Amino acid sequence: MILIVDDIRANILALQKILELHNLQVDSAESGEEALRKILKTNYSLIIMDVQMPGMDGFEVVETLAGSNRTKDIPVIFLSAVNKEKKFISKGYESGGVDYITKPVDPDLLILKVKTFLKLSEQKNELKNIRDLLSKEIEIRKEAQENLEIKVEERTRELSAKNEELELRNHELQQFSWVVSHDLKEPLRKIETFIKIIHERYLMKDEKADDYVNRTIRASQRMSRLISDLLEYSRLSSTVIPEKTDLNEILKEVLTDFDYLIEQKHAIIQQGNLPLVTGVPSQLRQLFQNLVGNSLKFVKPDVSPLIEITSEVIDSKDFDAVPSATGNYCRITVKDNGIGFNEVYLDKIFKIFQSLNDRNSYEGTGIGLAIASKIVEKHNGLITAKSSNGNGASFIIVLPL
Repeated sequence: MILIVDDIRANILALQKILELHNLQVDSAESGEEALRKILKTNYSLIIMDVQMPGMDGFEVVETLAGSNRTKDIPVIFLSAVNKEKKFISKGYESGGVDYITKPVDPDLLILKVKTFLKLSEQKNELKNIRDLLSKEIEIRKEAQENLEIKVEERTRELSAKNEELELRNHELQQFSWVVSHDLKEPLRKIETFIKIIHERYLMKDEKADDYVNRTIRASQRMSRLISDLLEYSRLSSTVIPEKTDLNEILKEVLTDFDYLIEQKHAIIQQGNLPLVTGVPSQLRQLFQNLVGNSLKFVKPDVSPLIEITSEVIDSKDFDAVPSATGNYCRITVKDNGIGFNEVYLDKIFKIFQSLNDRNSYEGTGIGLAIASKIVEKHNGLITAKSSNGNGASFIIVLPL
């Protein structure tokens, strides 16, 4: 069966008519989110995907499908009437599409391509069935040779099935996170927009109403940040291949993102030379964003923030390890002169939804340090902090090189 994904119903009907004239079974979805829900329930041989849609666009949907073994091999043909530039076509192929067709569509060319990719899909399935038959034949012969091998094979199959089931559940959870994140944020944006309109048109002269409106807007903005942080936290469960990463480049990007806030608060950043590590660049960037962001957020009144970021190579995975030029670990310290905290609460600060400060004074969701802790844990490292009330804080990270 072929799935057509397009937010314009007329486009779907036109394509559906072309395909059905050639006796091809067709299903349809009018958004990226609906398409993901259908793909979880139905096995499709081919997807024809519109690029430009509200919510999740075609590229985002295909990138999400590529994240699961169950859906990554479904061929996707992109259709676009707007994005005809080379960069969009390249992005289509990079995201996992097998072809990129611009509108208006030539029906004969479309049918030719559809039938070609369907044939390739059938051949792929035939090869898979042959491979499965050969695997079964090998298993039968092994079973005839030795009982021990039977038990090993049975156990292997059980673990493989459980692994596939876990992967499917993880994929479903990721789809759920994407859909829920979008569905929750949309009404929040509307609440904020309409509250601002009501405020500007009807309540500008009412001081009490003005206060209530500002509180409502802050609450919706905090909820939006909370949804984003929760989604970021859930993404850390997915498996990503690590690579050689220059932490100096990572920190440079983070400081560039914060340049306006640094200038606004007259912050001073003192940075030492950081090492190369094997890790996931996006996660390490998130780690430094959260730590530097905290140092810029929790500052003393009328005191310019001073943030020192230093590193040294150490001989073992220990916070108090001895510096060693030939060591296999690095110790990174992010130190500031902010409000600090009581070390009695050290275990609490790295747990999700835990915040030691008044949210009216310091905006936050209580997830930032929990994300930092989880990132360090996924990199087989350690994280802790040293502080006292009013005397700044030092976050210490130990990572393998």
